[in-house]
Amino acid sequence: MHNIKEIRNDIQGFKKAMKKRFLEFDVDKILELDENNRKYIQEKETLEKKKKDISKLNDKKLFEKSKSFSIKIEKIGKLQSNIKSKLDDLLSSIPNIPHIDVPIGKDENSNVEILKSGTIPEFNFKPKSHFELGENLNMLDFDLATKTTGSRFVFVKDKLALLERALSNFMLDTHINQNGYKEVSPPLIATESTMFGTGQLPKFDNDQFELKLNDSTDRKFLIPTAEVILTNIVKDQIVEKKNLPMRMVASTPCFRKEAGSYGKDTKGMIRQHQFYKVEMVSIVEYEQCMSELERMTDCATKILDSLKLSYRKIILCSADMGFSAEKTYDIEVWLPSENKYREISSCSSCGTFQARRMKTRYKNKNKETVFVGTLNGSGLAIGRTLVAILENYQQSDGSIIIPDVLKPYMNNLDKINKN
Repeated sequence: MHNIKEIRNDIQGFKKAMKKRFLEFDVDKILELDENNRKYIQEKETLEKKKKDISKLNDKKLFEKSKSFSIKIEKIGKLQSNIKSKLDDLLSSIPNIPHIDVPIGKDENSNVEILKSGTIPEFNFKPKSHFELGENLNMLDFDLATKTTGSRFVFVKDKLALLERALSNFMLDTHINQNGYKEVSPPLIATESTMFGTGQLPKFDNDQFELKLNDSTDRKFLIPTAEVILTNIVKDQIVEKKNLPMRMVASTPCFRKEAGSYGKDTKGMIRQHQFYKVEMVSIVEYEQCMSELERMTDCATKILDSLKLSYRKIILCSADMGFSAEKTYDIEVWLPSENKYREISSCSSCGTFQARRMKTRYKNKNKETVFVGTLNGSGLAIGRTLVAILENYQQSDGSIIIPDVLKPYMNNLDKINKN
């Protein structure tokens, strides 16, 4: 959420920032609404003062005059409230301003590779896709899920279900015991104001799974990511500085309509309506956002290092970042069947953007009440990690070798074979 005063004080700077996003906004309309809003507030305050002065006189002859002021105040109040609502709607639909470090670009072609890590496996046979491998093992069933639920769902069975659970436990243990995150098991349902706080609403209303309730005014949604519910833990609070940084981690199901992805990744587990993800969230002093982003991204890549999977780290360009992000690193894992890297984690600093929407502040060293910084990152997406292990650890007979670090979580199983 943007501060209208900051926009007003640096109109050209704001316009330049939005150009980096390659988005067109009617800034003049925003300024016009702001001007009218302030005008009506001033008129209302003037009338309220006059009415108060009359009431002090305690003169019954002035009753009608006082009544006329009340009517005018009510009328102006409604006008001001309507304009304020329109202004807030416009401001809430504007994405975060890109950080100075972010490369300028229109789409993913302008993303910049930072590093590559790990060894890409070589096979003496043509590697199969994860869905071929899973179906041949009788442990992934997409057809059954389509019958029971619909497209973009899957039944994960037997040893692959165990592997899915093992990945979640391994990631949680690593982030808690080695990376200093506090585990949280949160609700999977969020209110409208909670979804607004992290930027999912109102801009991306069509992407969300909304629950049907008897009370239509009380909107609730299945969480698209644990980021939503974890970040909002500090909603409407003044956090004590001594408690910063706050670092939380959760493993939850996530639910997304994948609106706009028609025809993309229709086969397999890459893009589903329901998936599991281990999510990291940090609440920090704003000045620590960039260093915390580096730390968080390192926590995610260390998971891939432990699993001995090849990956690359990229910084997203200005137009490819998420709505709430000021700077984002994507981590992409190597998939042999596609002969390319695919996203497995996204780590973002949101600066004070979400904090403004959530009204989350703290007192800095100068005793000033300022907004916190918020960050979030996948550590990692469970389904896509499962995909990467299936494809990178596959054998010529269709069996899957278990990475060493996961064996303690898999009853010391060495290999997944067809039953």
